[in-house]
Amino acid sequence: MPKFDPVIEKISDYVQSYQAQESSLIEAKNCFFDSIACAFMALDHEQVKKFIQLEYIKNSSGSVRVIGTNIKTNAVDATFLNGALIRWLDFNDTWLAKEWGHPSDNISIVLALTDYLKKHKDINLSFKEILNFMVLAHEVQGALAIENSLNREGLDHVALVKVASAAVGAKMMGLDSSQIKSVISNAFLDGQSLRTYRHFPNTGARKSWAAGDASAKALKQIFISEVSDESYPTALTSKVWGFNDVLMGNNPLKLERNLESYVMDNILYKVSFPAEFHAQTAAEAAISISKNLDGKLGEIKEILISTQEPGVRIISKQGPLTNYADRDHCIEYIVAWCLINGSLDSNSYSDESAMDKNIDLLRNLTTTIEDKTYTEKYYDLTERAIPNKVIVKLKSGETYEEEVLYPLGHRKRRDESKPFLRQKFCKSIENKDFDTAKLIGFYDENDLDSINIYELLDNIYK
Repeated sequence: MPKFDPVIEKISDYVQSYQAQESSLIEAKNCFFDSIACAFMALDHEQVKKFIQLEYIKNSSGSVRVIGTNIKTNAVDATFLNGALIRWLDFNDTWLAKEWGHPSDNISIVLALTDYLKKHKDINLSFKEILNFMVLAHEVQGALAIENSLNREGLDHVALVKVASAAVGAKMMGLDSSQIKSVISNAFLDGQSLRTYRHFPNTGARKSWAAGDASAKALKQIFISEVSDESYPTALTSKVWGFNDVLMGNNPLKLERNLESYVMDNILYKVSFPAEFHAQTAAEAAISISKNLDGKLGEIKEILISTQEPGVRIISKQGPLTNYADRDHCIEYIVAWCLINGSLDSNSYSDESAMDKNIDLLRNLTTTIEDKTYTEKYYDLTERAIPNKVIVKLKSGETYEEEVLYPLGHRKRRDESKPFLRQKFCKSIENKDFDTAKLIGFYDENDLDSINIYELLDNIYK
């Protein structure tokens, strides 16, 4: 058998051996509760209420639980639903580089396997072990995203979710080195998602469940590898038939940086707004300007948005916006809404909200351009900025300008973010049938060793 591709070897070696420092585990704890908050909030969404009642899952048997529900199903379907809930509102953590994504998407498989292993393998894990698995998954997905642009090839970032979930899930299952490499190779071989469901005219809700689907497929490969010795060592580099030649064109997948805890340490939280992350600072800037526009909306002559290159490529849109998924990925819609209302929440993208004629009036007055210095700050690994500037010009000649370089939730604003993250979690459990005091107690507990993961999980399932 040929040697495994270096990328596969590197990922496998990393997940088998790396132990994160306490500071990274604490950040993983923040990420854990933020992801649970996103899932809880999604449960209030009408589309989600229908989605989690999929007939084939309702009729399946199993003991693995789904966040915030009384659903018990098999581990694969639980992974799928956990992922859909965490991701649905586009409010979970974010990673921006050559590729974009949401590393907390991988928590779906970590949660499902934690429940599965206890019930079916009699394996008990500590909270610190769970957090370390999260660090590993964040790092695999995020490090691949730093160096490889799947979006330029028309592929969706959930391909990296599949790889990260496969590697970490295999480690959780206790698979040996050869089995872990087998799982990773299968994850690369498996059919990958096209990015078209994120863009006009095909924008749709698939973006909310695609990552859960990717993690579920990863778990399926893990279960297969338990009983099969199938490996595909050159899944990436095989000429003509491999991942690189088929999907990456002239840009073969690479992984040259050391894998540690960089991604978790620098993760981006969506604290303020459920909006695509490249627009977070634009929303903040527009809300600040809105304070000067009371009674003046009709006087607006021109709106200029200066953003990074990915902001132009991903979320700058003209023409009709047909649904929620279209609107929360449109920087012009987001800025217009913020200028009009001085706020932004998940209801801002509803069909009813979009009927406000002022939105399209302002969109038609808006020009979005790339500021190359913003693009440089965006890709600079010491900066990791997500800059936006909003300029509003009135017919009177008055001009309002606001620039925001780092969104709330960025590492450079981490301390400022902490109370808002806690507030986000507390809000997510309001009016829910949970022991809120106990959950907040878990949130506020600083001693990681004192948190029993199973007691915690018992309080996030019904």
